[in-house]
Amino acid sequence: MTATLDEATTALHAQWDRLRTWVVDVVDDSVGDAPSVLEGWTVTALVAHVGRAMDALAACTPLPPGTVPLTLAEYLGTYAGRAADIAETTRALAAQVATDPVAWIDARAAAAFAALEAHSRSGDPVVQARRGPVRLSTMTVSRVIELVVHADDLFVSVHRVPGAGAGPDPVEPGALRLVADELLAIVVARGGWDLEVDDARRWVRLASGREPYDVDALAVALAPRWTGDSLPDLGRMLPVL
Repeated sequence: MTATLDEATTALHAQWDRLRTWVVDVVDDSVGDAPSVLEGWTVTALVAHVGRAMDALAACTPLPPGTVPLTLAEYLGTYAGRAADIAETTRALAAQVATDPVAWIDARAAAAFAALEAHSRSGDPVVQARRGPVRLSTMTVSRVIELVVHADDLFVSVHRVPGAGAGPDPVEPGALRLVADELLAIVVARGGWDLEVDDARRWVRLASGREPYDVDALAVALAPRWTGDSLPDLGRMLPVL
């Protein structure tokens, strides 16, 4: 992982503030029940999932010194096996908070930031997350990834609603760059290439599976750091999430 806890914390606050403002300004009854880009999820369900993503940070508890943590790649690798469970939980949660989803996500975010501040007083401890032990910095980066990816999901989803105005971009540029760099670092560590991000949004969409893998799309998103090198075929490595 490349980001420090301080960098991840700054990005999380910035992305949360931007996304929360966007949700308040854009997501209303006219778009809340519309289907999102995630199959089987409404826009409101996706908003609820953002709150649940922050709740995962709030639920973390410190672990004894010496506990071996998962890497970011290992932690993100646990997502795929729980996709059906996540979807079912999200839909049930959306029904529960449908009358005031913003109040619910506000409460979850407040709890998450309080936990982050409390745990960070002891440096970068290993904490117990829902899917295993991780460093606090790793957990925080994973929350930035969740917010950035789902902010983009929400933006695209609302754009597809006839007559709806999607408002300004809810993805915070600094947080987007952090996420793009972290997802690239996972791929580079596995393959040993020397690559850089050319188009952060395109790369995050490819790495998260939001855009189907295509070598032409990859050539827009990434580039070899040295002009004499070629861009590898990452089809077997993507999506990362």
